Amino acid sequence: MVIYLLCSLDRSNIGNAKILNSDAGHSLMQNVGITNAQYLTALMIFFVSYTLFETPSNYMLKRFRPSRWIAFLMFAWGAMTMILGGIHNFGALVAVRFLLGMFEAGLFPGMVYVLTFWYRPEERALRIALILASATLGGAFGGAIAYGVGKMDGLHGLEAWRYLFLIEGAPSCAGAILVWLFFPDYPETVRWLSAEERELATERIKGVASLGHHKITWAEAKATLKDYRLYVHYLTYITISVPFSSMSLFSPTIVAGLGYKGLDAQLFTVPPYAIAFVITVAVAWVSDRYEKRSLGTSISMAIAGACFIVEGALPSDSFKLRYVFFIIALSFAFACIPPLLSWLTANLHTTGASTLGVPLNVSIGQVGQIIGVYIYKSNESPGYPTGHYTNAGFLLVGALATLGLRIMYIQRNKRLGPGERKWRL
Repeated sequence: MVIYLLCSLDRSNIGNAKILNSDAGHSLMQNVGITNAQYLTALMIFFVSYTLFETPSNYMLKRFRPSRWIAFLMFAWGAMTMILGGIHNFGALVAVRFLLGMFEAGLFPGMVYVLTFWYRPEERALRIALILASATLGGAFGGAIAYGVGKMDGLHGLEAWRYLFLIEGAPSCAGAILVWLFFPDYPETVRWLSAEERELATERIKGVASLGHHKITWAEAKATLKDYRLYVHYLTYITISVPFSSMSLFSPTIVAGLGYKGLDAQLFTVPPYAIAFVITVAVAWVSDRYEKRSLGTSISMAIAGACFIVEGALPSDSFKLRYVFFIIALSFAFACIPPLLSWLTANLHTTGASTLGVPLNVSIGQVGQIIGVYIYKSNESPGYPTGHYTNAGFLLVGALATLGLRIMYIQRNKRLGPGERKWRL
């Protein structure tokens, strides 16, 4: 959780930097002298490198062990975040954001992949939720940190947004040392378990989880790439990636459009993310507990989609009511992701399928994240109808696609013979 929390802070703090101390003329955009279009390009380039390097990164994680590879990524993205604090032009901003995306790309699919080595399918959604919910905590902490750092504006001649990148990047670099030393790799090899405990941990997941010693074969890779049902999962993930991206990057801007200005716009991003943390974990627990991952996903999507429609339809001066629906929409937009990912991993039956399937799912989902960069248009402030309606449309389509997948798996289960492994729902 802590690793992904730091990753989320370093990824999304550019949204805080964009408007930090803008009322004093000292925001990122004002100091670097970039236009809104250039800012969007800097956001988009992150997802280009993120998409390109996710699947290779999962292979490297398996090749070099999770503790080594994740520690390397963590140190690298922390360093890139700190370097962002020293940029002075648009070219530098784009170059560093590209490198930041490259190093952050492997973390989330890598963490989900690591869970398949340790836990049974019915135990994963809650743990994926706790990892993903760290992003909501990152949003909450990010707003609170930005509020405090904003008061450092002008200290030693530096703008506050530069301090923001330096302060939030440093813990990732320091934490990488702890990950290198203490992060557990596989149940078969972890040192703090006795031989009997390692055998028990391995036997407990045999047949339903990935194995650390398993080598990926071309036959497994080819079978995974040719499995059409997985592409329905991947396309569904695009639909939830649009609101995930837009909310992560533009929540300070959206909150500013709800009538909160200056540092208050940073502070009022905290409650939505704090509430989203609770709802995300609750939905994941229910989905795992009752084996209803598809329903947990589709219902969450439908609720979030409906709230975005209301958000877009409300008068732009209905600040309090729009803030309430923003909180609900953001919470359930995040909550639908863990059960969907847990459902995917539960229906990947080999280590090779997990090695490829998880990062391909997240990589293809980056198409949605790129779309999310462009839907909240500055000229539509404070209502942002295009952004809200676009999020609603993708979420409602995703809810229908999830139900379609559920029906397909039910039909497949009816055709299985006695003793054959059933598809999870």
